[in-house]
Amino acid sequence: MRAVWKGTIGFGTYAIPVKVYSATEEHNIPLHQVHEPDGGRVRVKWVCEVDGAEVPPAEIAKGYPVPNGDVVLLTAGDFASLLAPTTQSMDVVGFTPADQVDPMYFARGYYLEPEPAGTKPYVLLSEALQQSGRIAIVKVTLRQRETLGALRVRDQVILLETMLWPDEIRRPDFPFLHEDVDLRRGELRNAVSLIEDLTEDFEPGRYTDHYREALEALIQAKLDGDDVLQPTAAEQAEGVTRLLAALQQGPVEKAKEAADKARQARTRAKRASSSASSAKTS
Repeated sequence: MRAVWKGTIGFGTYAIPVKVYSATEEHNIPLHQVHEPDGGRVRVKWVCEVDGAEVPPAEIAKGYPVPNGDVVLLTAGDFASLLAPTTQSMDVVGFTPADQVDPMYFARGYYLEPEPAGTKPYVLLSEALQQSGRIAIVKVTLRQRETLGALRVRDQVILLETMLWPDEIRRPDFPFLHEDVDLRRGELRNAVSLIEDLTEDFEPGRYTDHYREALEALIQAKLDGDDVLQPTAAEQAEGVTRLLAALQQGPVEKAKEAADKARQARTRAKRASSSASSAKTS
């Protein structure tokens, strides 16, 4: 795994050096957008809507649109000025019981690996979090943006869960929330009893991505049946045509060049003969 961040956890008088690694990965099957008749890859081009010109990546910047149509241009230097004085510190701002944090706040998980010099304080913080039943609330700058996060322990490893800010959590407002729904006691008791009967320990290995398995099987079946396109076939055929034309044109050009040289030689000979005759007559 490749570290996405290096820095220190600021915990009281401790400064624990760590490396941060992505804890999750998605196993999506890569699918490209293609031209259906020949299978050619469809590419996206960045085009300026003002002059219609294709824009190279080096000229692409960020801008904030103003209602009147103006744009506030933001440069890399502008974003750099927004960063904290140090982007290599993960500051613990407090601790809270784990059950008080709604899982909806969690966005993405990262494993924290201690540097050799920070192993002991790392293990100390890990054990303290487990015994106290608390999680640490931290602020850290990831991908050039300050992020709220939570430190918790999973399999003896400290896990950083990046969190959404409170105003990024949408508040549900559906019509049924404003209605009085009459629930009978017997119905509720039966529902609870059914839940208890179906309750079991969570075992992630029991669940598989059936859609991905079916898609892989479909792709393999098409490969086995030779149901494929050759996007470069047209280009290859055109290349062969150009090559044959060049080969056919080669001898013709050489013969033409030889004829031109012979013609030029005869012309020079005639001129020389004419000059000699004139001199003799004189």
